[in-house]
Amino acid sequence: MKREAPLLALCPIGKFVFSNEDAVRQKTRLQEKLREWNVQFVDLDGVLEDGLVKDQKHVAPAVDHLRKAGADCLFIPHCNFGTEGAAAMIAHKLGLPTLLWGPRDEAPLPDGTRPCDTLCGILATSKVLHRLGVPFTYIENCRMDDPTLERGMDTFLRAANAANAFRNGMRIGHVGQRIDFFWTTICNESELLERFNVEVVPLDMVEFIRDVKSRAEKGRSGYEKEIADLRKTCIVEDLDEGAFARILAVRDQLLALVEDRELDGLAIQDFMSLVDEVGAYCFFANSMVSDRVSVGCESDIHGAISGVFLQRALLGADSVFLTDVTVRHPENDDAVLLWHAGAPLSMRHPDSPVRLGKHWILPSSLGGMTHFRLKDGPITVLRFDGDRGDYQLAVGEGRTVDGPETLNNYAWMQVENWPAWERALVEGPFIHHAAMAYGHVAEAVAEAVRYVPGLDLVRLGNPA
Repeated sequence: MKREAPLLALCPIGKFVFSNEDAVRQKTRLQEKLREWNVQFVDLDGVLEDGLVKDQKHVAPAVDHLRKAGADCLFIPHCNFGTEGAAAMIAHKLGLPTLLWGPRDEAPLPDGTRPCDTLCGILATSKVLHRLGVPFTYIENCRMDDPTLERGMDTFLRAANAANAFRNGMRIGHVGQRIDFFWTTICNESELLERFNVEVVPLDMVEFIRDVKSRAEKGRSGYEKEIADLRKTCIVEDLDEGAFARILAVRDQLLALVEDRELDGLAIQDFMSLVDEVGAYCFFANSMVSDRVSVGCESDIHGAISGVFLQRALLGADSVFLTDVTVRHPENDDAVLLWHAGAPLSMRHPDSPVRLGKHWILPSSLGGMTHFRLKDGPITVLRFDGDRGDYQLAVGEGRTVDGPETLNNYAWMQVENWPAWERALVEGPFIHHAAMAYGHVAEAVAEAVRYVPGLDLVRLGNPA
């Protein structure tokens, strides 16, 4: 599994015509701030004099050092003015998500001179970054203790972590094949690989089922103990011991595949072959697996990609659920039902016990379907999708709101201007599936998109 927080390359920029003492002071203060914020970083101390880039000849040693350190993103703070050519060439050669900022300049000295012109230097560097075609994130010129800097740094790190899911390569394991009547989940694997560095790893359903049954048989005693404990905490209906053990074996086989095949996410056929062979619906396995890795049910590869991207924006700290945007709230015009099965158990509302019951839509006597309400809180919703080479990423934010009880896993979400959301989702290349997570990270997601060529951003809720 990839590390959750990206390694920041701290590349402080100075210039010989302004106060070197002031530049060193600003660099040192910034290092202290990064440590205070628990940001992992590598700097140029011991590589360049004073650890500052101040000349074009500093490009090669800085790039070589930061590459060898394995940096995931680049921060080029301007500490007294800025050597724009060197700063931009370092960003160009490293090819990493890049953050530009500088501390707000203080008043001129009593004699009228100025120890730094940081904003001026930023404007020079931004021009060269544009000229070299380097995308970058900018935090407005502010003092180091201004909350704007800490918020901007947090947003950038989340954005870089999400963007690098595409930049460094993503592997989605696909168990089975697309369900025949789900035309919405048709995708172009070749385009995903060629344009977004996403590899779909086919996992044969016959082999998967065979391995699940073998795992359930060999680990029977251990599963029986786990089942006994689960029956104390869950409401279990229409599920015998053998089927329950096979559901747990599905969980373990999925997790084994994630580790063995180095997968970032999963897309699963779900029904009906798996259901028939296991003798139960396996969404409880999804619930347990999706607390670890993005799971796209119903062979939704774009949905799995959406989940990986969103989880990376969360720095891996929270789980993601591939939900259905289902029905509008019966009374609240700006609220909608987020619903599906197989939600991460960590998303369960504390007042809602886990119930494993029947599928209430499909006529079947089999159990194993998860039923519990989702917890309350702020929500981010995201969908990566595309047709005919046009790929878009839609993102928006909302918050849970009270609504009628329903089945499976659900929450009612209120947003700003639901009609605008609805129109964007219907008229864009999107479907009813969307990744959801708790917390508001839409700004980081939007920032991440600028580092993914060929991907356009759709901000849900903004009027057309």
